[in-house]
Amino acid sequence: MTTRKDPARIALAVLAYAVMYYAIAGYLFEPLLYWVGGLLMAGTVGRLLAAGFANWLALRIFENRTLLAVGLPLNRGAVENLGFGLLGGMGAACLVLAPPLLVGAAHLTSSAEPASPGTLPFITLLLIAGAVAEEMLFRGYGFQILLAALGPWATILPVSILFAALHGGNLNATWPGLVNTAGFGVLFGYAFLRSRDLWLPIGLHFGWNFALPLFGANLSGFTMRVTGHDMAWTAGKLWSGGDYGPEASILTSAVLVVLFVYVWKAPLRRQHSALVDPPTENA
Repeated sequence: MTTRKDPARIALAVLAYAVMYYAIAGYLFEPLLYWVGGLLMAGTVGRLLAAGFANWLALRIFENRTLLAVGLPLNRGAVENLGFGLLGGMGAACLVLAPPLLVGAAHLTSSAEPASPGTLPFITLLLIAGAVAEEMLFRGYGFQILLAALGPWATILPVSILFAALHGGNLNATWPGLVNTAGFGVLFGYAFLRSRDLWLPIGLHFGWNFALPLFGANLSGFTMRVTGHDMAWTAGKLWSGGDYGPEASILTSAVLVVLFVYVWKAPLRRQHSALVDPPTENA
């Protein structure tokens, strides 16, 4: 197992984890999935396969553990934490988008390209894959062994900045959008800290990502027409987020504070983390 007090071994494990992910994603799964289904499938399903394989391989090599040890227990607490995450993520999206619709700062219009009946389930599956992939990559093996070695904020803040930086290549990315994305990274890291599993951050991540397209809003610069309507704004970019979507909006900045309080106060089921917590027999 990785020695938590050995900086050289920890650095080697994190570096190997990162290299394995980018090698597997860049040379195998993402090119294959891009050829099969285009950019969106490569960036979701391709990354999910790469993140899962890199986590599994790192756990086997350095910890002699299964993939479930990365924070994916299959128990009642997992179901409850996932539920709290979904509720928080979707509720936060509603807090951002419902008030502008109610006061007339935005309205719904018919899409130029109506969605087909299969669009919603297809996009839902891609969004699930994307949320699980990003949480496994950014809050998975590398994050957790750094958390055990360096502590919460010395791990959460740098990883959140990296999380935001890797969204900088998205369509129509803006600085406000990247700042809010870093805020989401801190939120998801804190969610893992509270629950000690990936189910809570996965629920928050997917719940937010799923709700935005239902309103007809852009998601991280991408337009996903799943309901036959778009959300058109009469307010400026400060409120709407522009073409990047509500994640670049000051409304999202404010709702992030609400989400932090929600994660802090929610009656979560704290799990035991094999990579972060002391062994159960010594706890």
